[in-house]
Amino acid sequence: MASTGAAPSLKRKDSFSAASREGDQLIITPLGAGNEVGRSCVYMSYKNKTILFDCGIHPAYSGMAALPYFDEIDPSTIDVLLVTHFHLDHAASLPYFLEKTTFKGKVFMTHATKAIYRLLLSDYVKVSKVSVEDMLYDEGDIVRSMDKIEVIDFHQTVEVNGIRFWCYTAGHVLGAAMFMVDIAGLRVLYTGDYSREEDRHLRAAETPQFSPDICIIESTYGVQLHQPRTVREKRFTDVVHNTVASGGRVLIPAFALGRAQELLLILDEYWSAHPELHNIPIYYASPLAKRCMAVYQTYINAMNERIRSQFEGSNPFDFKHISPLKSIENFEDVGPSVVMASPSGLQSGLSRQLFDIWCQDKKNACIIPGYVVEGTLAKTIINEPKDVTLMNGLTVPLNMQVHYISFSAHADFAQTSAFLKELMPPNIILVHGEANEMGRLKQKLITQFSNQNVKIMSPKNCQTVEMYFNSEKMAKAIGRLAEKTPEVGEIVSGLLVKKGFTYQIMAPEDLPVFSQLSTGNITQRISIPYSGAFSVIKHRLLQIYESVESPDDAEDQVPTLIVHERVTVKQEASTYVTLLWSSDPMSDMVSDSVVAVIMNINRDPSKAIASEARMKEETERTAEKVVSALLVSLFGNVKAGEEGKMVVTVDGNVAHVDSKSGDVECENEGLKERVRTALRRIQSAIKPIPL
Repeated sequence: MASTGAAPSLKRKDSFSAASREGDQLIITPLGAGNEVGRSCVYMSYKNKTILFDCGIHPAYSGMAALPYFDEIDPSTIDVLLVTHFHLDHAASLPYFLEKTTFKGKVFMTHATKAIYRLLLSDYVKVSKVSVEDMLYDEGDIVRSMDKIEVIDFHQTVEVNGIRFWCYTAGHVLGAAMFMVDIAGLRVLYTGDYSREEDRHLRAAETPQFSPDICIIESTYGVQLHQPRTVREKRFTDVVHNTVASGGRVLIPAFALGRAQELLLILDEYWSAHPELHNIPIYYASPLAKRCMAVYQTYINAMNERIRSQFEGSNPFDFKHISPLKSIENFEDVGPSVVMASPSGLQSGLSRQLFDIWCQDKKNACIIPGYVVEGTLAKTIINEPKDVTLMNGLTVPLNMQVHYISFSAHADFAQTSAFLKELMPPNIILVHGEANEMGRLKQKLITQFSNQNVKIMSPKNCQTVEMYFNSEKMAKAIGRLAEKTPEVGEIVSGLLVKKGFTYQIMAPEDLPVFSQLSTGNITQRISIPYSGAFSVIKHRLLQIYESVESPDDAEDQVPTLIVHERVTVKQEASTYVTLLWSSDPMSDMVSDSVVAVIMNINRDPSKAIASEARMKEETERTAEKVVSALLVSLFGNVKAGEEGKMVVTVDGNVAHVDSKSGDVECENEGLKERVRTALRRIQSAIKPIPL
């Protein structure tokens, strides 16, 4: 069952008064990237465990407006934050979230993502043209956030507070990951940005080996289909070649890391194959150029086979025809050239500075090489407007050629459709896509999966998807208990061990083998002041418990009682008694009651002694009545005689019976023997009964 609805707040309350089925309620809410591209951040809650997927900013906005809707949640309740990759729209609000909110959970990303995150966000802070008041964080916040980030390897399973998760290769960019999360057997796959197409340096996204219950998947390109990679590369190199051959300049706005490395590999290979271009410079314009390349060279083994095999002979990222360019002040703009500069949206930085200088010359070209976000200048110029507004506020004609040749490593419809067909998740949630593209994709997927019971949802920002899952508690028998299959109805007895939401039954001997626990016996001993008669304690315990034994082989002839075969009571000295028992719930309860009995006797021992005497007298009188009644039933005429004796008369023969001693006096030997036998049997019958 699934539903969507606006949620005023997701902040966890101090107490819960929800219906019983809400214990199995799953909540998924986009705090960003809901019917938009930018500020990816998805909140998920299930069984009182909370996860945040990604923590990005919106490239088209600045300051607090660029953040996800963090005010909809209580950051202190987030258990785990998983970051899929280093792009700004997925990771750039992380320093703010870690340093400026109440978040105290754990953060995970891959090794390569953490290394590049540090470089990319430093560059973002430097090139952002915003006021000090609008700055979300500074370099110090980035450095401090690094200490809080933990790394995860691909396919490594990590467990935090009952939440199990692992990640798969996502393609897209170096280090990008798809996260699979398991809470109490419920599995959720969050793809982040992914690509199933292997390019010049990256592997294709993996397909998980089993189907998740929910798949949260990007819908960036909706129902669009990418051109074949070879066609895109030829278009790209043709535009570059033709532009520089006619004396023009080529601007390629791109992220400092990610698609930039793919395009640099293409350009360097093309220049090597065309000697006539060797005198035309290619610049990789990023303050982080050298350090970026060092990171890529470090993580060669995370790339595809093509790059790894090239690396054995020479470093493919040691470009022969590409030079770094730190700033516009170091750039000699004296002829045709190719410059790749960040940011990709042309909002600010070096790419915007060069655009403002070159946009009025029709010989120049701007190649938009990837997806562009609504609200950015890059998105505006794709539609080739007549005029553009420069950073200084002037409006000038846009004469330069604008080419949109997407090398964006996002899945197109063919990849998304094939991926979902292989996984067949029963619930699909679309995120990271403009509303129109996402709507078209949703309708096409509904048609595609019309014969399957698949629910497809596309929530907006802060719109909550609620689902309910019936979770059955299942315990697995392991170790010695698993050696034999039990018969139907047979009881399996062992220790029930719970770890997170996983239950296992095992023999006590297997506990240290299959867990970090071990068994042990705690013997408890307590001494209680007591100077009265030990028999009084015994008498009181016999009134409460069915089993109070006095062992014949008591050590050192110390008066001893064993209560219910669990608690041993000893009078080791005239001033105190000692209790000994092996601790467990039942024995602890018995020992507590024994202590209470002894303490009560201590409060008023005279009453206890008087009570014992009265009880003894009552027992004797009752016993006499029982003996008399049974003799009457056997012999008929039975009367009370002198000195407490009973007189039995049968056919004129008289027998005098002493019920206490068991003696029988009678001149008739036959009657005497009959009465003696009956008396013996009556006494043996009533003796064990506590009267």
